[in-house]
Amino acid sequence: MPIKLPSDLPAFHVLTREGVMVMSEDAAARQDIRPLRIGLLNLMPKKIQTENQFARLIGATPLQIELVLIRMTEHRTRNTAAEHMESFYRPFAEVEASGEKLDGLIITGAPIEHLPFEEVTYWDELRRVFDWTQSHVHSTFGVCWGGMAMIHHFHGVEKHLLEKKAFGCYRHRNLAPASPYLRGFSDDLLIPVSRWTEMRQEEIDAAPGLVTLIGSDEVGPCLVEDPAHRALYIFNHLEYDRDTLKQEYDRDVGDRISVQIPVNYFPEDDPARPPSNRWRSHAHLLYGNWINEIYQSTPFEIDAIGT
Repeated sequence: MPIKLPSDLPAFHVLTREGVMVMSEDAAARQDIRPLRIGLLNLMPKKIQTENQFARLIGATPLQIELVLIRMTEHRTRNTAAEHMESFYRPFAEVEASGEKLDGLIITGAPIEHLPFEEVTYWDELRRVFDWTQSHVHSTFGVCWGGMAMIHHFHGVEKHLLEKKAFGCYRHRNLAPASPYLRGFSDDLLIPVSRWTEMRQEEIDAAPGLVTLIGSDEVGPCLVEDPAHRALYIFNHLEYDRDTLKQEYDRDVGDRISVQIPVNYFPEDDPARPPSNRWRSHAHLLYGNWINEIYQSTPFEIDAIGT
């Protein structure tokens, strides 16, 4: 089954050209099944790029997915046209007030990791989102800063500033081969990383109930399961496109910011040579496994979520 998207959303045309099965809202309405409702709380500045990345992954499963785009209520983005935000995004306050429920919710990263959580302008509302997931979302996936913020909110685990940016493609180890979220995974894998902060394994181990599924000797824990809160936290970026790290590198070079060449990314560390996507298969496995676990366990009557 395909992912259901508005036909005028840019991701509809991007995914159609790539061969991903995409269904218009009219066609989806004629199917006599309940689609999984997956929300995307998009905190990234390049909203459309992020929509494409996550829609590509959750739209590759054999299930019908309805993607619900959500934004923070008062925060206004400067990098995406207001018309796009008005047309396709709903403020969280509206979603909350409606009482509606979601089978899954992805909370993205945000380029504010240098700030203490409590200094983020929308922190109070984001904490409301986290608490709301416990009664209105069946499974939540926090990504990069979004995952760090969730694990801090629910468990008090701190993020720590790094001496230099973790930037590039790093080897990671599969620490839980029997986990349903890692079904089909190899013993080790390459994952893009782009962050100035880290979560420390010993502090995650000290928080009751948390299980680290993927980790790296170089950049620490990556994927953490939190069964009590029906959540996964990933601190790195399997959703990235082939050239996302290149775009970040070129941006910093253009801004005359001192930045190292991304580790293990450009062939022979030559930024003039195009990089390859060597993590795509594991990205599809992880998000496909997550969607499958939601499908296997979410109530058929969506109103029963959280009860």
